[in-house]
Amino acid sequence: MHARSLHRSPARSRGAAILPLLAALVSGCSYNTIQTYDEQASAAKNQIEVQLQRRADLIPNLVETVKGYARQEEAIFTEVARARAGLTGAIQSGDPERMANANAQLTGVLGRLFAVVEAYPQLKSDQNFIRLQDELAGTENRIAVSRGDYNDAVRQYNTYIRRFPAVVTAKVTNAEPRPYFEVTEPGSREAPRVDFSDTPAGT
Repeated sequence: MHARSLHRSPARSRGAAILPLLAALVSGCSYNTIQTYDEQASAAKNQIEVQLQRRADLIPNLVETVKGYARQEEAIFTEVARARAGLTGAIQSGDPERMANANAQLTGVLGRLFAVVEAYPQLKSDQNFIRLQDELAGTENRIAVSRGDYNDAVRQYNTYIRRFPAVVTAKVTNAEPRPYFEVTEPGSREAPRVDFSDTPAGT
């Protein structure tokens, strides 16, 4: 009995030595994948920030164009300026939820601005206004695409770090779930947009 126990001990020793090695290999693979998915999410968030900043940069020219025809509408201009400042602050924070809420607030205010424009037929046919409106629409489309790309990347990352064995590596490396780019404040829900694309010029 004693001889057989001595005979098996080397195999047991090898097994005991192999297990930590396998655990290290699996952990290493999980770590690399976590980093890859995290970088993909970061790159996608950067694209959202770029497009949001572009949207914010278009607002001053839009307001100045509208002021040329409707300078007395000071209240809505103040709202737009406040919403734009909120968006730029959110971009600087890098917080996806904050950016989503601020962007939705700006969308709502712009909807009210475009409703004001409805009362100024000459403004609706102004070429600079039309160009800015088109640029804003294009930027909003790019924001929507970037938002989808980012949320897909976050979903992949968040799902992976909850699975074994990645969940162990995530805890060791303090890899936290990422927030989605989505509106979380009820008051920030996007208002219906006003579209003048089918409105005859000069009417």
